[in-house]
Amino acid sequence: MAGLKLVFCGTPAFAVPTLEALIAAGHDLSLVVSQPDRPVGRDRQLTAPPAKLKALAAGLDVTQPDKIRHNTEFRAQLEAIAPDAIVVVAYGRIIPPWMLALPRLGCINLHASLLPRYRGAAPVQWAVANGENETGNTTILLNEGLDTGPILLQQAMPIAPEQTASVLFDLLARAGAPLMVETLAGLASGTLRPRPQDDSKATLAPLLDREDGRMDFALHTAAELRNRWRGFQPWPGAFTVLEGKKLIVHRLDVASRPGIDLSAHGATGQILIEDRRFFVACAQNTWLELVELQLEGKKRLGAAEFLRGVQIHTGAKLG
Repeated sequence: MAGLKLVFCGTPAFAVPTLEALIAAGHDLSLVVSQPDRPVGRDRQLTAPPAKLKALAAGLDVTQPDKIRHNTEFRAQLEAIAPDAIVVVAYGRIIPPWMLALPRLGCINLHASLLPRYRGAAPVQWAVANGENETGNTTILLNEGLDTGPILLQQAMPIAPEQTASVLFDLLARAGAPLMVETLAGLASGTLRPRPQDDSKATLAPLLDREDGRMDFALHTAAELRNRWRGFQPWPGAFTVLEGKKLIVHRLDVASRPGIDLSAHGATGQILIEDRRFFVACAQNTWLELVELQLEGKKRLGAAEFLRGVQIHTGAKLG
């Protein structure tokens, strides 16, 4: 099959494996569209997105429009290219109707969930945070809805009990690249038929907020809080409050060691110190062990070292 003329829209590292795979498959990448460079880190250094860097290294043309919906210059640029398809992978912008209608094969999106589950901006994070044991990738034909377009291909992937969202991101990105190549081949040959999503089975994965990382010991069990910690890596992580100061929890585990009658201790949020280990009571009589912590303005420490430097008063609670 001759290579297709493509426009690729993608921004973060998740988009890079698919871009690499499309180049390797012999497609004509006429243009790569990324979001503008952004200030990053404490020094606010202006930094190019990973997809742009990969495209430039491959000698591809790149554009970074601030807006696309009513951008006449950008529209004229794409219309002049007349791509067979527009491939969208974690671009971070809503694709406007004029762009959806432009390519003969449509705008094809790689979404990191088994649609219709986890539609939205943070499907990997919420799948892990909700304790799912399976996720995957879906290629769809984009329409004007939020991840509601007809399904092209899907692949499932197990979520291991220890995996964090950041690890799963990398695995899904690499697995999704050949799925997109296969999708394009099927569309070009006419052998792939889109099928509608079952909207009755849809769930949402909204954009994460900093407050999603706040640990609510009264609402969530220890296992649920651990899953949320896994899902919200690297951001917003997990945090609470200790005697008026923010306490970031870098590592934790569900507490279930023999020899301690955890059920005999107080209400949710109650702290229990045992053998230089830091436990906290959670919903439904469950307990978390906080293994690595960082108090506001202080260093990141293991629990034993943390407890040597912090005076925790009897009856103290987190939250």
